[in-house]
Amino acid sequence: MGGPLFRQLLADNTSAHWLSALLAASVFLVVLYFLRGVVLRRLQRLAGNTDTLIDDFLVEVLSATRVLLASVVSLYIASLFLELPTGLQKIVDRTVIGLMLLQCGFWATRGLDFWLRHRFAQGDVNETGAREMTRSLLSFLGRVVLWSLVALLILDNLGLNVTALIASLGIGGIAVALAVQNILGDLFASLSIAIDKPFVIGDFITVDDLMGTVEHVGLKTSRIRGLGGEQIVFSNNDLLKSRIRNYKRMQERRVVFAIGVTYDTAEPALKTIPDLIRQAIEAQTAARFDRAHFKGFGAFSLDFEAVYYVREPDYNVYMDAQQAINLQLVRDFAERGIGFAFPTQTLHIASAPTLTDMAQGAENRPSPASDQATAS
Repeated sequence: MGGPLFRQLLADNTSAHWLSALLAASVFLVVLYFLRGVVLRRLQRLAGNTDTLIDDFLVEVLSATRVLLASVVSLYIASLFLELPTGLQKIVDRTVIGLMLLQCGFWATRGLDFWLRHRFAQGDVNETGAREMTRSLLSFLGRVVLWSLVALLILDNLGLNVTALIASLGIGGIAVALAVQNILGDLFASLSIAIDKPFVIGDFITVDDLMGTVEHVGLKTSRIRGLGGEQIVFSNNDLLKSRIRNYKRMQERRVVFAIGVTYDTAEPALKTIPDLIRQAIEAQTAARFDRAHFKGFGAFSLDFEAVYYVREPDYNVYMDAQQAINLQLVRDFAERGIGFAFPTQTLHIASAPTLTDMAQGAENRPSPASDQATAS
């Protein structure tokens, strides 16, 4: 079919037609790129001098103009100077409209990315990971919806029955949804994570007995870098069903620790121990004292319990404070002669009879003959 159409195209057009078409395409292409450059430069200068977003948005969108699509439009302008067969004219019209829809898709995608970047660029510095995670998920979903719409418009431009296609896809979609329900569950779970934000990239969390720092939140899985350096991969759906502890969102860390002293510690020394613990805790700038008490009587120690708060959630800060408190208590107890208890057990043995006692017992024991006489 292409052969007869091409021969008819050559027969219906003279060299003047071809020269006019070539000149029109060249002029249009040059003018288009000249105007594009001038407009972009002016918009960029305007964007640098103003705080409005409209000029920035226009610069971003115009930057997405593709060279190939501009060339196709110039060729369409050239076709207006030629006598095209009916069949070829229809093909050209549909091709140009389809490519223009494709270019509109590029513009819309760039505009969507610009809006999402601006929308999630502002906020608390501590929520940067949450904003980036939400932006990436919304950008992906927006692209899927946008390009699906562009594909449907292109198919409709090509003459396909889009209504019947959508209906058939709807029926088939039910079967596909049943087959991939686990994947869809993870997809909706990722949306829930993006909207509700139980954790974000950079948070240190524990899931059951696993712990690590969140590295990536995807459409199906989330990845955590474990303490040992390994990467732990969770299904998003299973992750939301678990009990998650987010340690990065702690404002303070509550610490409970216990010490035990020996049972031979005198009462005056026992009374000073809570004060010694309080002084050791208050000496740490990162710690806030809560309480210290003589808790009870252990199996081998007199038990004291203390509670304090670390003003920072960092685990290293907590360990540094606890180490300093322990060292201070060791020094204070040594100065006052207070001993730390350790597991001990005292065995009490009743006094055993001596050889003299055993001999005297034997002498005082009646003989068998006397026992018989007494019985008669």
